[in-house]
Amino acid sequence: MVQPVIFDLYHTLIHGANDERDRVVAEMAVMVNVAPDALVNAYHDTWRDRMVRWTVEETILILSRRLGADPSREQVAHAGEHRRALACRVLATVPAATLDALDSLRADGHRLALISNATSDTAEAWPQSPLAERFDVVVFSCDVGVAKPDSAIYLTATDRLGADPANCIYVGDGADEELAGATAAGLTTLRITELNDTDPDWQGPTLAAIGDLPGLLRHRYAHLQTDNKTAGTRR
Repeated sequence: MVQPVIFDLYHTLIHGANDERDRVVAEMAVMVNVAPDALVNAYHDTWRDRMVRWTVEETILILSRRLGADPSREQVAHAGEHRRALACRVLATVPAATLDALDSLRADGHRLALISNATSDTAEAWPQSPLAERFDVVVFSCDVGVAKPDSAIYLTATDRLGADPANCIYVGDGADEELAGATAAGLTTLRITELNDTDPDWQGPTLAAIGDLPGLLRHRYAHLQTDNKTAGTRR
C-alpha cells in the first residue's frame, strides 16, 4: 500500500521568513503606538498562545495593552491587514522543486496532508497558495486548538486521512520538537534540512532535499515488493 505523506509547512515546504516576520511586526508596532522591539519580543514570547488561541486582531490588541498602549479599532485593523499581507506573500513563494516533488508524490498515489503550527493569518491565506490544491488534508494548530508536538494534532491528520499512523510518513525540519512528537504518535519520521537545519541533534533518518523524496519512496516500495515476492516463493 502506498503510504500517505504528512508534511510540516514552514522551513519544510517554504521558507519561514523569520527576519521578514520581525520586520513586519516592528512596522505593526508603529501603527499601534508601541515600541517596535518590545512588540517583536512579545510576539516571540507568546508564540504558543498565537498558534492555538488568538486571532490576528486579538494578538495585536492583547500585546499592545500589555505594553501600555490602547490602540483604536482602526489601528488594530490596519496592523492586522499588514500581518495578513505578509502571510499571503510567504505562502505564495513556494520553491518550484517543492511543487514538483508534491506533484510526483501525488502521481505515485500518495495522499498528502499538512500539519502546521500556524497563526490564523496563515490559515486565512492558505487557499490562495499554490500548495493548497496539492493537499488532501490540512491541519492548522489555530483551527484545532492544539500544537505540535502534542500527539493529538498528528492523530487529527491521520484520522482525516482515514489512515493508521503506523502507515504514514511525517516530513519536517524539526521545529517545536515536531519530529519527536510525530514518532511518539506512531508515524515514520524524516527530518529535512533543505531550507533550515533546525534540529541537528535528531538521530533519525534525514532527507537533504524534498526533490529526493519521491525517488526514495519508489525505491522503498520496490524493495518491499521484491521482499514480498521472495517470501511468497519460500512458502
